[in-house]
Amino acid sequence: MNIHDWWTEGDRAPLGFSGSEHQIFCRSLGSGPSMTLLHGFPSSSHDWAGIAAPLSADHALLMPDLLGFGASDKPVGHTYSIHEQADLVEALWDREGITETTLVTHDYADTVAQELLARRAVGGLAVDIVELYLLNGGIYPDLHRPEPIQVALLDPEQGPSISAAITPELTAQALQPTFAPGFDSTGAAQDAWIANSRDHVNLHELITYITDRQVHERRWVEALESTDVPLTFVWGMLDPISGAHMIERVHERIPHATVIELTEVGHWPAIEAPDAVVAAVTSAQ
Repeated sequence: MNIHDWWTEGDRAPLGFSGSEHQIFCRSLGSGPSMTLLHGFPSSSHDWAGIAAPLSADHALLMPDLLGFGASDKPVGHTYSIHEQADLVEALWDREGITETTLVTHDYADTVAQELLARRAVGGLAVDIVELYLLNGGIYPDLHRPEPIQVALLDPEQGPSISAAITPELTAQALQPTFAPGFDSTGAAQDAWIANSRDHVNLHELITYITDRQVHERRWVEALESTDVPLTFVWGMLDPISGAHMIERVHERIPHATVIELTEVGHWPAIEAPDAVVAAVTSAQ
């Protein structure tokens, strides 16, 4: 399913969180126990298109575009934060009447999940996270290896001009090394460009999540390592950003977690190996 059809089959609706109201896109699919899927940077909920149908056979899926991404609002000059995205998720759960859910996250959203775990640890989360499945992300900020364009986007002087100059070709060029060698990333890059360019390109504003991770490293690492929520890491080992080097520490620090190593997969397991991701998630249900 292409991204335009994905958006057509979802809904944009007002959602209040963090003291403001924004139009947030969400795709719902299936019935059964709740499962919430949260996407990464720089894409959208369309990343889940390849796994949504099989997962929806046994679950009620909730797949939003986070604020600033995809078909959700992109407020101009906004200061984005992981805390705000966690507020969005909580508000969405409240609106949908969800009291417990399985959570599946990737990349940027792994950090959102870590913030939700931190809130849960002090009794500040109304929803019970039944299980958490994490796909490749910078869960240990000191091990994160950002791509050169991400570093450039973080620069307050260069960032805005680089963001404004990004084209479909540059998007494809930047994303290609993050996929496994030999994987045809053309379609994924095109979808990422469509998601990023809708309304206006704001990558220089969204990229501050990298700084967020550094500032809140202790809070988020402790939340992940100490949680009693069952954890499963579904990891593309060829990811140059958060691959084998990241999962090595998971083995050291969270030995009780389940780790599924996808040896021929890069940064995007749900796109590169959808069947393996579905198998990983459903095998434990």
